Amino acid sequence: MTEITGSRMDTVPFAKGHGCQNSFLILPDPHGRLCLSAETIRLLADPHTGAGADGILRAVRCLAHPRTVATARVAEWFMDYRNADGSPGAMCGNGIRVFARYLVDTGRCAPGTFTIATRAGVRRVRVPSRSEDFQGPVTVAMGAPAFPGPDRITVTAAQQSRPAIHVDVGNPHAVVFVNDLAVAGDLDTPPAVEPADAYPHGVTTEFVTVLGPGHLALRVHERGVGETRACGTGACAAVAAHRRHIGQTAAADYRVDLPGGSLYVSVRADGTMALTGPAVITAQGTLHLAHAKKGNG
Repeated sequence: MTEITGSRMDTVPFAKGHGCQNSFLILPDPHGRLCLSAETIRLLADPHTGAGADGILRAVRCLAHPRTVATARVAEWFMDYRNADGSPGAMCGNGIRVFARYLVDTGRCAPGTFTIATRAGVRRVRVPSRSEDFQGPVTVAMGAPAFPGPDRITVTAAQQSRPAIHVDVGNPHAVVFVNDLAVAGDLDTPPAVEPADAYPHGVTTEFVTVLGPGHLALRVHERGVGETRACGTGACAAVAAHRRHIGQTAAADYRVDLPGGSLYVSVRADGTMALTGPAVITAQGTLHLAHAKKGNG
């Protein structure tokens, strides 16, 4: 594997896309030869020093990555997701849908249903064919949410402390219900969450309001990024917390409104969720990165 470091520059292909204006850079690396440092990720994600994105998605064949060799029989591609601050992420609901769209648009996967490996496990996605809608919505099966506790979580933002629900949908969330989303204040600054040891690797925080039956709206501070225009796992976490709060167990469909658009969450009777929303590739080209030299990866 190679590490992106040093002073010389290499040319690396990339694509850029978004799901509800939640933006991502995709770096094709089928043979697993790139090892992106946290510093390089931060430079790439920064709108002033790089191409600008909420996250970086490295596309690696499962057979080429030691973490996913065992899953190669069920998934061809591994989504190596990194937050904008350079830290690794286990799951990203918008990111995986954009990733799937990219694989189909570039001929790496056929349209229809296929699986993608993530740090949170294998996820099944469905990408419409070009005959249906080239830029149509993409669906990902998110599995069943978990409530790992502790039961008493407190989130403080805009000098106000409120109770929250700990929801895990492949990554950790603290969900707060409010009457008005504006009370969250500036969400570029991470809200304080207690107890601190409930989230040893950080947390994504949602402020959620209920607009009606099956209809939620939210704002989100995304771990390692700041306030984002949308969050797919956040939408699922908000639905899961809402259902738990009102004691709903029957299958149901939900619309979740975010600053960047709307996402749709379908919940089956067994509690598993499917997330659907737009996934659009907006640009493809090359990036000039610091010279890649051999490293341990």
